[in-house]
Amino acid sequence: MKCSARLIALTFTAAIVLVLALVPAAAQSHTVSLVRDVDYVANADYADGKDRLDIYVPDGARNAPVIFSIHGGALEAGDRHEERFVGQRFAGAGYVTVVISYRLSPDVSHPAHIQDVAAAFAWVTRNIARQGGDPNRILVIGHSAGAYLAMLLGADPRWLAAHKLSPRAIAGVAPVSGFYWVDREGVAPDRPAYVWGTNRQVWVDASPAHYLRPDIPPVLLLDTDGDEAWRQRQKAEFADALRAAGHKDVTVYKVRGRTHMSVWTEMNDGEREETSSQILRFAKRLFAAP
Repeated sequence: MKCSARLIALTFTAAIVLVLALVPAAAQSHTVSLVRDVDYVANADYADGKDRLDIYVPDGARNAPVIFSIHGGALEAGDRHEERFVGQRFAGAGYVTVVISYRLSPDVSHPAHIQDVAAAFAWVTRNIARQGGDPNRILVIGHSAGAYLAMLLGADPRWLAAHKLSPRAIAGVAPVSGFYWVDREGVAPDRPAYVWGTNRQVWVDASPAHYLRPDIPPVLLLDTDGDEAWRQRQKAEFADALRAAGHKDVTVYKVRGRTHMSVWTEMNDGEREETSSQILRFAKRLFAAP
């Protein structure tokens, strides 16, 4: 059974805070504390803590910009505990960084994944100031299936509307090696039916590319030459489609010499690592800080 809202707040405040050892890199200028296992869904308990998030807090954070990160794994695998490197990298650079878990297939199907992401984002907007974050400056990032969910959150207003929010609450979206048409090769037609079902209209409805308009938040689209050909095509065509829809702030970047996994997992690989460097450059342009 869930605690009352007051008890949740007290539990959050009293959460165990750990000091993390940071990867030695020039950009990592902050000591980072970790607030673990914060519950973002009221009145429910999900198996394996899938309704929890971790917050990586740079020392001295006060009204700091926020990075909200969504893990990949084909909507079937992955967890925030496997993404510690994300929190270290971005909090070490001065950003309050939120790394979330969400329910996975086959236990659930679409739209449960995006519903969880929206619930986590809404929780952050209402609570992150307690940890020194600015709820008006949130950049959403994700890898692979997490990139898909990040872009869907920013494109389809229905999911945040359920929490009395809109995509205007998102300062920018940076999907890494994602997909944007669920109904195309490589995605729903080639994946288990328990993820999106078998109804092609549902696939279309679940696709970020079908909600394009000029007022979508600024977008940084990243991929790598090591991604599958269909995934690279989707990224290029999505950038074109955004611009054709009148979007004025679309940046594309291709990381060379990485695989679909290492483009994300090796973001602490020294000063020359491109994925996190491009995300930080994008964030600094959006926020003009830190």
